Amino acid sequence: MRVYRILYRQTRALMEERLDYYSQFNPSPLSMQQFADFGENASNRDSFLFLRKELPVRLANIMKEFHLLPEKLLHMPSVCAVRDLYRMSFMDLLEFEKGSSSNSNILEKFTDTLIKIRNRHMDVVTTMAQGVMELKDAHSINANTESNIQYFLDRFYMNRISVRMLINQHTILFGEGVNAQNHIGCIDPHCDVVRVIEDAYSHTRFLCDQYYLASPELVLKYHQEQDKATRTIKEAGAPVDKTPASVVYVPSHLYHMLCELFKNSMRAVVEHHGPGADVFPPLDVLLVMGHEDITIKLSDQGGGVPRSQIDQLFNYMYSTAPQPAVSGLDTPPLAGYGYGLPLSRLYARYFHGDLMLVSCEGYGTDAIIFLKALSSEANELLPVYNKTCQRQYSTPVQTHDWSSQSHSAMFIRPFSTNSRDKLHQRKISSVPDNEPTVS
Repeated sequence: MRVYRILYRQTRALMEERLDYYSQFNPSPLSMQQFADFGENASNRDSFLFLRKELPVRLANIMKEFHLLPEKLLHMPSVCAVRDLYRMSFMDLLEFEKGSSSNSNILEKFTDTLIKIRNRHMDVVTTMAQGVMELKDAHSINANTESNIQYFLDRFYMNRISVRMLINQHTILFGEGVNAQNHIGCIDPHCDVVRVIEDAYSHTRFLCDQYYLASPELVLKYHQEQDKATRTIKEAGAPVDKTPASVVYVPSHLYHMLCELFKNSMRAVVEHHGPGADVFPPLDVLLVMGHEDITIKLSDQGGGVPRSQIDQLFNYMYSTAPQPAVSGLDTPPLAGYGYGLPLSRLYARYFHGDLMLVSCEGYGTDAIIFLKALSSEANELLPVYNKTCQRQYSTPVQTHDWSSQSHSAMFIRPFSTNSRDKLHQRKISSVPDNEPTVS
């Protein structure tokens, strides 16, 4: 027993020492073009040499931020479980620090380790959400704590997206993963945006029909900046008229974002007009191919959202849907669960795009996705552990310097959308929607 304790302390000391070492380095963001070029030209050995350094750096940067979280949150069982998962994965990667890159057995073992890490972290989003729920059930949450949680979760989930992207690329290209035809790992160099829109709509419509026995139609319009013309490529109930709308992108990321927006819009439209309505107003989607951005705008007539609630929709501790039942059997499949929009915005921002909502209360909402048109400009957006980051956790919520406090919270911290006035209105969601699978 004593020997076990000694070994545990030695292992823990080694991990802390290597954690301090790797957290000194900034992550190396890649562009979509670099991902594609690397996937086409690099070897298993090249990928191994890059990832055995880059993955520990990305993990270390976010693991150091755990120490800055409120003590009460760190002691929640689910949060402790997530920390343990990250420690295990970090230690697994340390085994390859000095491994020979010319040894095929080591390369194969590294790929197997990445698959094990990916599977181990499969439910991290749900587990972390449960940890926040445990905190809310056990303690009152003040404005500072909520602001810190929002700030951390945006960075934590963005880091997770980036780590999964690296792991998926390697395992699909050099492991036993099935690489889809013409794909480079999980990247489609000619991603058909119209097809992804159609697939997301069809899937969400199926869920809507199952639950409400009705659903709104889709009207899809396409605008090419070079042609200066807008044309309808799908009328309500009509087949799609294909267009050459493609971009270098990860189809599963775009599919995830669109499914979340379609779910919100369909639920809003059906519930606003009533499931017994003869005809629902269609969902209007406008796809615009510009020189700098590709824009997808989804417009619905679902009654809209008050302007004061728009920012709250991206708050992890707020949901407009009822809290799902434990079994999930009584939960509408179109209920957002609270994490759908925040995570979707992170997927959009990951490659320097964005996701925005504009609502006309009493009428409907416009949801807009921006994607970079040029793959060379679609760079990863990654959290970095440094003194600026540390100050975000130690700085209290600022005193408002405007006479009205209602909408000034957006100026407090990056990615933070907290409003102290509405703290009592917020409800923590239980579990997030499913994340995108590898294409």
